[in-house]
Amino acid sequence: MSKSDTQPCCEKFKTSIGGQALIEGIMMRGPEKDAIAVRSNGEIKLDIKARKVRSKKSPASWPLIRGSVNFFDSQVAGVKALMHSADLSSEVESVEEPSKLDLWLEKKLGNESFQKLVVGIAVFFGLGLSILLFFLLPMVIVSFLDRWIPQMIVLNLIEGLIRMTIFLVYMFLVSRMKDMKRVFAYHGAEHKTIRCYEAGLPLTVENVRMQTRLHPRCGTSFLLVVMVISILVFAIASTVLLSIVPALEAMKGTLLYRVIMIGFKLLLLPLVVSITYEINRWAGRHDNWFTKILTAPGMWLQNFTTNEPDDSMIEVGIAAVQAVLPEEEGADRW
Repeated sequence: MSKSDTQPCCEKFKTSIGGQALIEGIMMRGPEKDAIAVRSNGEIKLDIKARKVRSKKSPASWPLIRGSVNFFDSQVAGVKALMHSADLSSEVESVEEPSKLDLWLEKKLGNESFQKLVVGIAVFFGLGLSILLFFLLPMVIVSFLDRWIPQMIVLNLIEGLIRMTIFLVYMFLVSRMKDMKRVFAYHGAEHKTIRCYEAGLPLTVENVRMQTRLHPRCGTSFLLVVMVISILVFAIASTVLLSIVPALEAMKGTLLYRVIMIGFKLLLLPLVVSITYEINRWAGRHDNWFTKILTAPGMWLQNFTTNEPDDSMIEVGIAAVQAVLPEEEGADRW
């Protein structure tokens, strides 16, 4: 752990601006604009787009709904940004010729519709793989234990421990991949730049460099909390379901029972994400001993998903943050 990791961050306020590491770049999302900053051929290329501001009266802005909506929206935006950064990055040495299928689809759908199709497929498979690995696999493993462990709470606890183990092993293995080290360094640059901005310091390389690369409102922390909240939600909801539908008790140990319980838990995932979002939102707005304890595991996990950036990466982070700053000072206050 470097010296900057242990240095406290003197926040003057908490911003709603957040980002994502890309291939040789960073995406930042502000209250009014999104920006993609990518270093290509030694220069920083910026792509800035206005954000569609959602009405506070919209159902998508209601508590326990906005979490799932914002999560899905961030996944779509992240995939688009990754594709764009791959196109801009000087690290992409060669571009493969499009296949006949790609050319046919682009001709039939048009370039814009084709891009939407590609993004949609990428988001579908990305979320699908995450659900399969971190949720469906533990559910299937534990479903075969119901013959020997009748207590639903115990089963959900075992399932949660398996899920957490898979998640932590996955994050550790990804952090050891050579190609991901630079991406995680840009992740560190994103955090350090936001820390500097929240401290009220001028956004210079020197000021950003001295900040910690760990941030309590990181997406990695969010995913870890999702894992924990899923244990509680699945345990409570499964117990309630069995009490409401006692016929399920008699089906324990059968294939149909396992399919029903797994399907029921998968349907609860949007609720889990939404509850986690509200917890993350609350913790992000408060700074006390309880929130420090609450965010500590996620902060620790960031030691694997962030690396110390070099000055060129910090410059990209500064460019990305400056591009999304709102015209009205304080409009981005969390």
